[in-house]
Amino acid sequence: LAGAFCIPLYVPYVLTGRWIFGRSLCKLWLVVDYLLCTSSVFNIVLISYDRFLSVTRAVAYRAQQGNTRQAVLKMVMVWVLAFLLYGPAIISWEYVSGQSIIPIGECYAEFFYNWYFLMTASTLEFFTPFISVMFFNLSIYLNIQKRTKMRLDVFHEVHNQSFPEEMERSREAKLSLKCCKWEQKESAETLNLSKSKAQAAASTSSLDAKDLLATSSESSRKPKCCNKKSCKNSASTLSAEKRVKTVSQNTTQHFRLSRDKKVAKSLAIIVGIFGICWAPYTLLMIIRAGCHGQCISEFWYETSFWLLWINSAVNPVLYPLCHSSFRRAFIKLLCPKKLKIQPHYALQN
Repeated sequence: LAGAFCIPLYVPYVLTGRWIFGRSLCKLWLVVDYLLCTSSVFNIVLISYDRFLSVTRAVAYRAQQGNTRQAVLKMVMVWVLAFLLYGPAIISWEYVSGQSIIPIGECYAEFFYNWYFLMTASTLEFFTPFISVMFFNLSIYLNIQKRTKMRLDVFHEVHNQSFPEEMERSREAKLSLKCCKWEQKESAETLNLSKSKAQAAASTSSLDAKDLLATSSESSRKPKCCNKKSCKNSASTLSAEKRVKTVSQNTTQHFRLSRDKKVAKSLAIIVGIFGICWAPYTLLMIIRAGCHGQCISEFWYETSFWLLWINSAVNPVLYPLCHSSFRRAFIKLLCPKKLKIQPHYALQN
């Protein structure tokens, strides 16, 4: 809207230094211009607040995600509040004051040099939103840091607890190995004793000797404990499982930390660009109103004025670049067929 309506009307005004579109269109242009810039700021606050709720009150937020009416109401309220901040003043200022101070061929708001009104409006338009956005995004960052710290604490606690368990399992494996060696030795001695008894009894009954030898052979084939090879395999299996589990947990923690750093970086970029685009104009506008335009160069004021429109152009690009959810929403709006073709995981990369 800024690029289609506001800028095409403003460029001839800047180049010629004269407003040639009439008084009525001038007021409409002012209302739309102030409305779009203010609503852009309020939308940033609304998006930051929405993300703040999604992080700090995740359960309640998910429960209300399907409430379309509430979402539409919030968006409508943004535009209503943005209009009420400047719209009535632009339309009715000259009627309330009884006269117009705008010269013929110029187009700016009647309150352009009213320091008190501009200070109040700037507080509601920039300072309060900027502090709110900083608060919401800082809270999001601190909440993410807190959860990351809790995950690391739990991970270290589990790791420290599992280390004695692994040592205990190692001891059990060694004892089991000793048990196997002892029982194998015992089985061999029993076999030799059984054979000697069988030979001694051979003169008495050959059938009994055969049975005794068979029994001793069967008992030697069935040891009470596992053999040496199975004990070693059991110990090595436990150690391998533990190593795989530790590597998997380390990889998960590393992924979460990198994701949290990326979120913090994107939040810093959004807040930083918002401040860079709006702070110069707000400060220069207040100073210009205080000294009636005598202490601020026209070049710097025009530069700060264009920064506002640049912010309106950057925001629709900035949010999809920083957040995959916005990227999917934009793709769904602009290219619904492409969204159906692409797999879900490809959109998150």
